[in-house]
Amino acid sequence: MAISSSLSLSCWVSTAIPDKFHCTELPRAITAHFSCKSITCSGESASIDESHCKRRSLLLGVGALTTSLLHANSLFAQEIPEKFRAFVDKVDGYSYYYPNDWRDFEFRAHDSAFKDRYMQLHNVRVRFLPTNKTDIHDLGPMEQVVTDLVRHKLAAPNQYATIFGVEEKSIDGKNYYTIEYGLASPNFATTSFATIAIGNGRYYTLIVGANERRWKRYRNQLKVVADSFRMLDI
Repeated sequence: MAISSSLSLSCWVSTAIPDKFHCTELPRAITAHFSCKSITCSGESASIDESHCKRRSLLLGVGALTTSLLHANSLFAQEIPEKFRAFVDKVDGYSYYYPNDWRDFEFRAHDSAFKDRYMQLHNVRVRFLPTNKTDIHDLGPMEQVVTDLVRHKLAAPNQYATIFGVEEKSIDGKNYYTIEYGLASPNFATTSFATIAIGNGRYYTLIVGANERRWKRYRNQLKVVADSFRMLDI
């Protein structure tokens, strides 16, 4: 798929760029095509091997990348949306945006995570597992992959899972699925987006969500986060 974009340099740093950094003006690209499907399923128990995932310390950066790095990845093609920041992890090969008033926190078995200061269920987190696959299409049919993810990885034994839709996009030859789904238990319910992709020998999963009662109000904001996830070449 051919992706057209324009390059702009809206902020500056020295050539010594931290491996993990935040920026409020890092450019972005968001060109994609979509195909949507709906699935409903019941929650099942799941266990995820967490030994290969670890939370790393964050290095804060101010400014942006040099011109040579801007040409290296389509993440840098346009400006970051207002009221968002970029988190870039050059070591682990991924980046995404998050609301600029969220703060980082430790989320078990995840590599990075940010949350709203006041609403604990309002957060984004990223994890990855090693894989010998090279693309999400290698996992099998999309419906099967998405159903397995939600039922066996994301839903707890006492939760009922509903998948509202799936979007597929391809950017710079890298493929991504973004799933909108809800998890309901006797005590609370949440709605979330999960973006998954495979690259760098890793199966990446970004999840961003909120309490079900707040979903309608914040959905558009959280969709920006879900759509912003990019794999970087490492």
